[in-house]
Formats: sequence, structure tokens, C-alpha cells
Amino acid sequence: MKNALFFTSLLFFFLISCSSDYDENKVLKANFGEEKISKASEEAAVTAAAMDYIECFYEADTTKAYRSVSPLLQKRGYGFHKEKQKYTDQYEMNFEQLISLAKRWNADGSKVDENSPKKVEIYEILDKTASVKVSAKWGTDYIHLSKLDGKWYVMNVLWQSYPPEK
Repeated sequence: MKNALFFTSLLFFFLISCSSDYDENKVLKANFGEEKISKASEEAAVTAAAMDYIECFYEADTTKAYRSVSPLLQKRGYGFHKEKQKYTDQYEMNFEQLISLAKRWNADGSKVDENSPKKVEIYEILDKTASVKVSAKWGTDYIHLSKLDGKWYVMNVLWQSYPPEK
């Protein structure tokens, strides 16, 4: 009897796996109650994480960085030095340095105003990664985000200040 049940189960799983409309994710979602996340909600979540990144600097609010920036952050970029009329060597920043800068960059409120750029353009969202372009007071940031435990976090940033006007 045990052998017959075993072989019947084996045959059942074999037939299901050969079926053209078998969707393992659908079965898993049905079994575990996961709901499909809409494209709009993913876009909103990615945008919110990128806006937290901008606003942690604009508002000197590190809670936004802790909420949306990964502790494994890798940030690199180039600032244009107006007096020397050239770009700096590559700056590198980790999460702790970002927190430190966010605390002081606009602490007195003089660096940004209501007209300062604050734009997020989504390039692509996959199930675990996303890529966006951020335009802010300091320049352009190209950001990679990672989805961990259902939440989006800024992982990598490549930035530069705006090119000099010619």
C-alpha cells in the first residue's frame, strides 16, 4: 500500500511538472497566501526609497537614510570645483559617512529651497533589483536598489555634480 501511494504521488508530481500551464510561483502563492505586488506599488516603493535618499540630505533627517539606505551602501562620485574649473578625484562614501554628511550638509537650511530639484526617474524594476536616476541640488545620481525582505534599499550610487555651463 505504501509503495502504491508513493508511486501515485511521484506520478502526480511528474505530470504536474510536465504540464505546460504549471506555474510553481502560482502554486507557492496559493499555498502561502502571497499576493502579487502590482507594478504601481513597486514603482511607488522604489520612488519612496529614492526620495528618502534625497530628503535625508535636504532635511538633514537621518531617519530617512536609516529607513531606505542599506548599511552596505557603496557611493562614488565626482564634484565639479568651480574655482579650479575641474572635477575632483573620485569621492567614496559608505553608509556611516552618508549619515554624517546628511546630519550637517543642510543643517542650517541654506543649501536648498522649494525650487531645488528633487526628481526620480525609474529606469527599470525587476523582482529584486531596480535602477533609477535622481536629480538633486548637488547633481545627478544613478542608483541601484535592492529588495530585501519585501523592502527597497539604496545599495549603490554613482554620482556627479552638474557639468559646468559653457
